[in-house]
Amino acid sequence: MKKFIIGEMPAPISPEVANRLAGVETATVGHIRHWGFMDPGIRALGTPRRLTGTAVTLALPSQDSTLLHHALGMIQPGHIIVIDRLGDQKHACWGGGVTNAAKASGATAAIVDGMCTDPHEIEDLGFPVWCRGVSAITTRIYGLGGMLNRPVSCGGVVVSPGDIVICDENGVLVLPPEDVDEVAAWATAKQARGEENRRLVENGAKLGDLSGASAMVLQDA
Repeated sequence: MKKFIIGEMPAPISPEVANRLAGVETATVGHIRHWGFMDPGIRALGTPRRLTGTAVTLALPSQDSTLLHHALGMIQPGHIIVIDRLGDQKHACWGGGVTNAAKASGATAAIVDGMCTDPHEIEDLGFPVWCRGVSAITTRIYGLGGMLNRPVSCGGVVVSPGDIVICDENGVLVLPPEDVDEVAAWATAKQARGEENRRLVENGAKLGDLSGASAMVLQDA
């Protein structure tokens, strides 16, 4: 039985899809959608940015990062590296050296369901990483095995290669490609309404009147 299971690399996110999602906030989608959001324990290292990309998925066992080093040679601009650590919360598979290689490949970001190391070096390199925390104990090149571009679990979400990932200060959202158009249209309209409501409140309108909450309360009085 093979130790390394390798799937096909997905195409990077298209400029059209990236443009449609450029202004979409994960928290806006959270007003109506309840699935696809990673566990809030997965947070940005340093100052988060809003990013979108196509998922390249990895599953790495315990102390081994052999397949990650290999995969970094296959990454293209527009890819977001999504790593399932298979429950390991001790060994950091992502650090300064891996960040440098990922940045050189043109990768958009990395999401690790586990630990990272070298947070200041990662921040100095300007490469966006979301993870569960920091550990001084790192993975090694042991050749134990792993999966590349097969469905994985990251932050409680099933992520398939080619899924669209949105990352920002509020967290990480995974969308199947067929859901992008509907989500983008709804979120863009919702955010436009929110901006209009902000202006109305600044000019004296009451939020409860705008949202309909006050009408509900008064109806029950």
